[in-house]
Amino acid sequence: MERLERFYKIDQLLKNGRPVPFARLCTILEVSPATLKRDFDYMRNRFNAPIEYDREANGYRFGEPRSGPKYELPGLWFNASEVFALLTTLRLLGDLQPGLLSSQVSTLVQRLKAIGEEGDHSWKEIEKRIRIFQPERRAGDPAQFSTVAAALLKRRRLEIQHYNRAEDRITDREVSPQRLVHYKDNWYLDAYCHLREGLRSFAVDAIRNASLADARAKEVPAAELDAYLAAGFGIFAGSDLQWATLRFNATAARWVASQVWHPNQRHRMDGDGSYVLEVPYANDRELVMEILKFGADVEVMGPETLRERVANALTAASSRYRGQP
Repeated sequence: MERLERFYKIDQLLKNGRPVPFARLCTILEVSPATLKRDFDYMRNRFNAPIEYDREANGYRFGEPRSGPKYELPGLWFNASEVFALLTTLRLLGDLQPGLLSSQVSTLVQRLKAIGEEGDHSWKEIEKRIRIFQPERRAGDPAQFSTVAAALLKRRRLEIQHYNRAEDRITDREVSPQRLVHYKDNWYLDAYCHLREGLRSFAVDAIRNASLADARAKEVPAAELDAYLAAGFGIFAGSDLQWATLRFNATAARWVASQVWHPNQRHRMDGDGSYVLEVPYANDRELVMEILKFGADVEVMGPETLRERVANALTAASSRYRGQP
């Protein structure tokens, strides 16, 4: 139990009016007598808590308010990861197709909002003061998501029409769904494609039509999925891994050094303040886009093919601004 949580528990126990024995407080809070004494002193000195010992009852309680500031504990709430998880979950539930699991989702939303009010803040205040923006989120057809999810959980094959944005064409596929992945505010379906006879990731918002097939889905072991789909950087998979070596200047290093681009990345800080990052990748499409975001603040040290790809993209962008063909 965190210290601030203990303060709230002490506050709750002593507010009842009935004195609580010191030993019982230690047992409930799971702390040593020395720790509890320090908590009492801190609450008295910092928050002006009127904690008193009642000799007759042999216990502690709140007495009359003390002179000085009014006794009040600071707000007890969530840390950054917890509030992000709570608000993101509510956002995802709110984006479900109207009518889909409506009764269950409504009950779950109310429970989650109740969790948000376990501190001393109303849910309306939380929504007013905290925002989660999803600037790269692509809107898809909720009906397709529902069908994909149903096929995934029922272990049925799925017939889809998939739109390939890069080639601007639609292909008919029969796939065996393996798992749904929420990545950078978008949903992807990891599946075995029976047309290509291999594992593929499909953006759910690029699925134009989806219907359940009669055949059972082909099962792919989780280890094989991870080896192919999660071994390299980004959402684009492959089994032929290469390692990119990127050098960020001292300015960009202040941001990039705290980022995790891949669980297996390697990195080091050099004496001039620059930051060298090495990440595995199988398909360089997303990696190139990420590198280009940093402009002149990063240099691709290798491999040469990736360096050329980034250099050509920067040259093409520069020529557009200079009016060159």
